[in-house]
Amino acid sequence: MNAHVRINAFSLLGQTLKNIDDAEFQTLTEQVARENPWFTKENVRMAIDGIIKLLQKERLEQWVSSYNLRDQSKKIALVLAGNIPLVGFHDLLSVLISGNNALIKPSSKDSVLLKFVIQKLNDIEPAFRDKIELAEQLRNFDAVIATGSDNSARYFDYYFGKYPSIIRKNRTSVAILHGNESEDDLRTLGIDVFSYFGLGCRNISKLLVPAGYSFNKLFSTWEVYQPIINHHKYCNNYDYQKSIMLINLIPFLDNGFVMLHENARMVSPISVVYYERYTDEADLSKKLTEAKDKIQCIVGNGNHAIPFGKAQYPDLWDYADGVDTLKFLTNL
Repeated sequence: MNAHVRINAFSLLGQTLKNIDDAEFQTLTEQVARENPWFTKENVRMAIDGIIKLLQKERLEQWVSSYNLRDQSKKIALVLAGNIPLVGFHDLLSVLISGNNALIKPSSKDSVLLKFVIQKLNDIEPAFRDKIELAEQLRNFDAVIATGSDNSARYFDYYFGKYPSIIRKNRTSVAILHGNESEDDLRTLGIDVFSYFGLGCRNISKLLVPAGYSFNKLFSTWEVYQPIINHHKYCNNYDYQKSIMLINLIPFLDNGFVMLHENARMVSPISVVYYERYTDEADLSKKLTEAKDKIQCIVGNGNHAIPFGKAQYPDLWDYADGVDTLKFLTNL
């Protein structure tokens, strides 16, 4: 199976996912929600739509054009996270498109959706059946890509230290506000904040705002996201976090479904968004530099920032943690 066949198969996978009928999608999302209540129908649709955009033949060809793809048949262990639907898809795509084999330890929180996509791929190109293996225990592999928390990363380093590896830790994303953003900017920023209930590393959990910034306009434009509080698990987190801050006399801003808390830390709990004020551009640059190892992406109107509302739609070459996965795989 050469690179052309692999690219064509993934292109067809994108078309297949796009053409899933309503009945099949409804059955799928019911199964997914039973496994993980955070994976709502809307969130599954958003994740699949993001993958469909990646799997356009022209984009796949553009992506791989600068790499030396060959049938290497190395076995790559993938330890997948389960914080948002199909979060490990890009790693699986990278392993298979590079000609290698995938030994996957799926997350217990995201196995139904992963198996569904793999089955669709195998139906399109049966040769992939011999190149994808799901396993609870990882043995006899040549390299590893593992994603988890800062704590689990220490275990990954210990167990996988002797193998070529990419080990990812906990990251989050930030938005830079200057105070001159339009209502549309702030409304679409809400997509980056509230999609997947804020559980993804590309979700905005920290706002950097100028001194004296007022949040009134932000809260007003975010009212469209108020229905998020109707999800029982999100609501439970909101109630818990609000109680903690009230008991500890921690000042915060609240609009009834999300709280803003001034805090220098980067990763905020569910239903809370941290913010920090900067005095000038030099101070802003300093804060970003100091936190660079915790930042997945930066959203804003600046030249090097992702536009508001686009954080959850990375391109094929937008590698997690800035580590070129395909380069790592093709150089094994």
